[in-house]
Amino acid sequence: MTTGPTPSGSAPTGRAPTGPTPAEPSLTDLAAAVRARGGEFRAGGTDTTARQRTGLSTGPFTDLAAAGHLRGSTPLRGGGLRIGALTTLAELAADPRVREGWPALAVTAAVPATPQVRAAGTVGGNLLQRNRCWYYRNPHVDCLQKGGSGCPARTGDHHFGVVSGDGPCVTPHPSTLAVALLTYDAEAEVHGESPRPVAELYGDGGGLHTADHLLPPDRILTAVRLPAPLPGERAACHRSISRSRAEWPLVEVTARLVLDGATVTRAAVAAGGVARVPLRLPEVEAALTGREATPAVLAEAAATVLGRCRPLPQTGYKATLFRDTVLEVLERAVGLA
Repeated sequence: MTTGPTPSGSAPTGRAPTGPTPAEPSLTDLAAAVRARGGEFRAGGTDTTARQRTGLSTGPFTDLAAAGHLRGSTPLRGGGLRIGALTTLAELAADPRVREGWPALAVTAAVPATPQVRAAGTVGGNLLQRNRCWYYRNPHVDCLQKGGSGCPARTGDHHFGVVSGDGPCVTPHPSTLAVALLTYDAEAEVHGESPRPVAELYGDGGGLHTADHLLPPDRILTAVRLPAPLPGERAACHRSISRSRAEWPLVEVTARLVLDGATVTRAAVAAGGVARVPLRLPEVEAALTGREATPAVLAEAAATVLGRCRPLPQTGYKATLFRDTVLEVLERAVGLA
């Protein structure tokens, strides 16, 4: 069973990523271009264009759009699925194969931003986007993210900031897809390197580094790899936001549950908007597994996240919102909401 909005935007291409055609640039050449002239890669452009418009990013930009073999999905041996990094969010959300086998990813891909953004934004771009802190986004303000010596948000207006973690930067990572992919223990493929857990793109769970991700500028994220699906998986996601449409989440949660009757036999839950990096929530999973999914048990499991909360002066509200968002998602997944 899945819950979430009906996917919108462009239809999936149905094309499986294979390799570059003679007309497509090689990834080795694209990486060499960035090493030679600096700047950064650009995929769908929804984030780079915004940063370019404010003068925060000046380029040069090396476009990945011509590498069409990075778009689409391919079945993997053993029942998994490989999704190219240039696949758009709209294509991912509408892909029948993803919706059937990996529903938590499908419903999560359908909720960010607007249909227009989901039709342009890519899997890789969503995972590697930059944070939305207004101090970082202001080209006239110095901060750790730009090589400065401090975090003006920590002593300034940080009411959208973290509620968990002790890192020097207090702005949550904005990737919605990362939250869903964490629940699948998905892997990220980087050109020329061995696959790694998606979580390793972001480093330690406490966010003790200042970067939004740990991929060097000349490395290309080529795909994500999903394990074989779990039969009977129930999935739900929810974003708690400050307005009804096109808003960055204050807290977002994705959950995957497998039930035997009323008993939870498998649980995977992750959250975004609460820490410097997207978080897997093992305490919630442990409180659910092997127990009947009664309202009391779901509430008890959701409340376990309060133990990891260390609010900043302006983010105390996020602790209860975090708990309540987890509970909302669990109730949706088991059919109580």
